[in-house]
Amino acid sequence: MTLRYLVPALAVVGSAAAACNGPYTISSSADAAAISTCQTYSGDIAVATGNADDIALNGIRRITGSLTVKANNKMSSLSADSLSQIDDSFQLRDLQLLSTLNFPSLQSVNTVDWEGLPNLGALSFTAGLSKVASLSIQNTVLGSLDGVNLVEVDTLFVVNNFYLNHITMQLGNVSTALTLSANGNDVQASFPNLEWATNMTLANCSSIDLQSLSAVNGSLGFYSNYMQSLSFPNLTMVGQSFYFVDNPSLTNISAPSVKTVGGGLVMSNNTDLQTVNGFNKLESVGGAVDFNGNFKNVMLPALQNVRGGFNLQSKQNVDSSCARFKPLSGGRASPIKGKFVCKTTAQPQSKGNGNGGSSTSGGSSSSSSSPANPILISGATGVLGVVAAIFGML
Repeated sequence: MTLRYLVPALAVVGSAAAACNGPYTISSSADAAAISTCQTYSGDIAVATGNADDIALNGIRRITGSLTVKANNKMSSLSADSLSQIDDSFQLRDLQLLSTLNFPSLQSVNTVDWEGLPNLGALSFTAGLSKVASLSIQNTVLGSLDGVNLVEVDTLFVVNNFYLNHITMQLGNVSTALTLSANGNDVQASFPNLEWATNMTLANCSSIDLQSLSAVNGSLGFYSNYMQSLSFPNLTMVGQSFYFVDNPSLTNISAPSVKTVGGGLVMSNNTDLQTVNGFNKLESVGGAVDFNGNFKNVMLPALQNVRGGFNLQSKQNVDSSCARFKPLSGGRASPIKGKFVCKTTAQPQSKGNGNGGSSTSGGSSSSSSSPANPILISGATGVLGVVAAIFGML
């Protein structure tokens, strides 16, 4: 080859190499095709707001930065036939027409952030997305999360996906928080391999499988769910508070191995829950025991230490239960350190009082300031902190 032809050829090669680095904005399908020779793209890739073409990032196997598409109301399809890894974030936000998301090889992403996808009904992730540090899926019409099967995660936040009724993952641990709320009307949530988590909030589910869960380092809360029974056969401890709030069909809670709850143990407004007899090994509660609802019988036979107060209020007669717990109260030297309230009442309430004061059992209660009702912020990661502030020390 003569020098006349060699120089332009080298220039083309250099240009192709340079196109695989740095931030890159795609404004058309031609722009996407221009980087198809890049097996690794070193940098961020974004799709322009005004792009109307279907975008196929074919040929690329790894993006070392982020893949971002935001505020686009024209594009209907996004795909990548070979992409297996995104080192930073995969962000899809406010995409009005996006209906196809086809990533058959994708397995690893640091952060998945999808929100405002009103036409995305399904995923095509054949290999299965299994490694994600943080996953947030909000306001989509996804009917399932098939293709997302995480083994471990720092944060899992799945909220306001109204057609989503099946959530099954092989998670072994959750290091920061897991939140499910306001999804479909019949959400069946299954995490059969989950052994430990830091914080968990589960709301608006019809069934929940946590058969392997052995420890929660932070708080564990169940809000406005629809199942009749909750079972934790292997759970031994909850590091902070344990909540059951506004679960109208719940009739049975089985936690036979739980010995310690580091914060409060709260059961509030679970209409059909009349008997509490599934905590036979519970010895210690670091905050308050706070029960209000429609109870007939409450049994905590191994209870030895409650650092906060004890509040049991029911629309039905609980005199026999009050008689069991009353001998445990009496001040700092007694098993129940804080204020003791136990009574039958037409308007059961939670008590947000201090630890002092006199107490009585049966049909009357200790004098107190105005009671506080539980606050539930459905779907918000801060719900546990808000309720903890109210119930932490009765």
